[in-house]
Amino acid sequence: MNTESASRYEPLPGRVGHVAAIESLTLDGRRHFFGFDHRNDLVVSPLIDDPDAMAAFAAAHLRQSDGPHDPAYWATLVAEAAEGSGLVEDDAERTFTTDGLRTELPEPGGHLLYLLDAVTELDEEAGLPADIEQACERLGYPGPDDDDFADTVDDCLETVITHGPLHHPDEWTVVRGCLAAAIDTVPDNWGLLFGPLAEGLARTH
Repeated sequence: MNTESASRYEPLPGRVGHVAAIESLTLDGRRHFFGFDHRNDLVVSPLIDDPDAMAAFAAAHLRQSDGPHDPAYWATLVAEAAEGSGLVEDDAERTFTTDGLRTELPEPGGHLLYLLDAVTELDEEAGLPADIEQACERLGYPGPDDDDFADTVDDCLETVITHGPLHHPDEWTVVRGCLAAAIDTVPDNWGLLFGPLAEGLARTH
C-alpha cells in the first residue's frame, strides 16, 4: 500500500467514526471513492481517487456495525464500490463531466442534488438571502424554514429546465440562490464535483 498517498487525506470535521459504506463516482473518466453513512444520508470522507488510500482512510476513520477493520477488509469494499452502488442502480447516474456540470442544470431529485445535500452543512439559523424568501412568497411556495423546502427547489428547477430562467425569474432565483448557498459550504475537495456546477449557476442560462 502506498503509505504516502494513504496519509494525505484528512477526515471531514465532525464526521469521524461513522458506521459507513464505500461509494464512488466518476468525474471526467476518473473514479473517486468516498465514505457514506447510509443511515444518516451523510457523506463522511473527502473524495479519494486512490483505492489504497481510500481503504487506509476508512480503516483509520470509519467503521462497520461490528467495529473497526483493517485496510485489507476495506479494500474489498472499495473494489465493490467501483462495480456497484447502494445509492443508484445505473452507473450513468454517478458519472459526471466538468463540462456537463458547467453547462447543464442538475436533474430535479437526481443523484447530484442528493450528494450535494449529503455533503453540505447549511446553517439553518442563518437562513437564506431575502430575495429567495421573497421569490418563494410570490410563487406561493413554502419558505426555506419549511420541511418541504427541498420539494420547492425541485419544482422550481423543473420549471426552469422546461421553460428557461428568463421566463421564470422567481423560480431561477430560488434555484440559483439555494444551490449556490449549499455549494458555498462544501467541505474539503468536494469542490471538484460542485465547483463547476457553481460556475455554471453563476452564468445566465
